[in-house]
Amino acid sequence: MASPQLQTIIQMLRARPRDPNATPQQMRDGFEQMTSLFPAAADVKVEKVEAGGRPAEWVSVPGSDASAVLYWLHGGGYVVGSLNTHRDLVSRICRAAGCRALAIDYRLAPENPFPAAVDDAVAGYRWLLAQGIAPERVIIGGDSAGGGLTVATLIALRDAGERLPAAAVCISPWTDLEGTGDSVKTRAAADPMIQVDPLGGFARLYYGSADVRDPLVSPIYADLSGLPPMLVQVGDCEVLLDDSTRLAERAKAAGVEVTLEVWDEMIHVWHFFAAMLPEAQQAIDRVGGYVRERISARAGAQAAAS
Repeated sequence: MASPQLQTIIQMLRARPRDPNATPQQMRDGFEQMTSLFPAAADVKVEKVEAGGRPAEWVSVPGSDASAVLYWLHGGGYVVGSLNTHRDLVSRICRAAGCRALAIDYRLAPENPFPAAVDDAVAGYRWLLAQGIAPERVIIGGDSAGGGLTVATLIALRDAGERLPAAAVCISPWTDLEGTGDSVKTRAAADPMIQVDPLGGFARLYYGSADVRDPLVSPIYADLSGLPPMLVQVGDCEVLLDDSTRLAERAKAAGVEVTLEVWDEMIHVWHFFAAMLPEAQQAIDRVGGYVRERISARAGAQAAAS
């Protein structure tokens, strides 16, 4: 049984005004306004940098291990979202994991359609390693579109022969921009965060003239072999539920070590509401524990090999 705070959040989300004719900038402004209700804690330290040619920021909290890095790719359907909208979420994961984070402001559609986001995410990762951070001390992660972008970035890095991070974290990842999963229909009435029609519009703005089944657009169609271990968290009341479950199935079939967590009654990226929702902080704590586990495991394997 979910905590009573969940219904308050669902009611709040359903009461949001939705303008089908809103411009991308108006949608961005609306998302910024909504997420401003959940600012980062006062002790969160933010350092602005340029990573791979894009604005980015280091995020840390007291006690963060500077040698362990969460490389975060924000969600927002590839059209909205920013460093501002995700700072509280990123800082909470840092606190739970005892690490610092590098969050990157990759280019958004429709001004910069595919493959701009993938190119920026890859460039940001290469910049991170160029700072002297060992890949086995890096966890790449993202939420929603950022979760799909996480997988696409790993595929691009693998195909380029790059050294991959220790693991990946995908929160409610959007991995099928064609929207072929059954949950697009079966969870439509239960999902207060995502409406199917606007989601398809976001997808078209992003992939533009590219093939929607391009593995870097929709990683559900990719060869996932050789990718690092992966934690996938998704709510049972999400339109994108099947994007997560099918990703996990296909990754496991390709030999990837996958931990899939389907959280009962939870909504799309419920982690956003950690200031109000106990289950959100619980999920974040689980992410933090996973980050610690995977970095320790890689460090142990490296020590044994040497």
